[in-house]
Amino acid sequence: MSDRERSWLAPPEGVRRHAPATLRNRAAIATMLGDLLPASGRVLEVASGSGEHCAYFAEHFPKLEWHPSDPDPDALASIASWCEGLANVRPPVALDAAAATWPVRHADAILCINMVHISPWTATLGLMAGAGRLLPPGGPLILYGPYREAGLPTAPSNEAFDQSLRARNPGWGLRWFGDVAAAAEAQGLVFDRRVAMPANNLIVAFRRS
Repeated sequence: MSDRERSWLAPPEGVRRHAPATLRNRAAIATMLGDLLPASGRVLEVASGSGEHCAYFAEHFPKLEWHPSDPDPDALASIASWCEGLANVRPPVALDAAAATWPVRHADAILCINMVHISPWTATLGLMAGAGRLLPPGGPLILYGPYREAGLPTAPSNEAFDQSLRARNPGWGLRWFGDVAAAAEAQGLVFDRRVAMPANNLIVAFRRS
């Protein structure tokens, strides 16, 4: 990495954000990533948020190059702070999942944690379209978060979470897994696996056909 590229690793003081849930779920997610990610290559993280996940995973998977992203300038500054000094993390990039074009042309894997339910549906559709464009055949798109599933009861905690999300923004809320899978299939992404995670969350993985 050049000196110019390393300049992003010196953010202003006081910009580091903290998402408490990260401390609770990062180890469990990392365990699953060990089975889903390629041995080497670039992992694009969409909606990196605070940057804590990216920093943790970069340390645990040093053979992979991590590329965090987020549409929020304040989040980009926080990501830079958390990832300071990690040689296998590229500078964070401004990326809106719903946009028709992305500032990234290739990724060997795409990871998206807790975005699908805290964003408009257009962001999920854009995520699927982006994965269809960027991933090579067999490349994984890995999602983490809560979902509604046909034929299965939704946990009371997830129902309450859904109500709180919709109160904040009517376009947010837990998505039906069938709708997400259909959006993925429309972009050439094939369902790989569904894994139950702590706190009524799921890891859902698709692969580029």
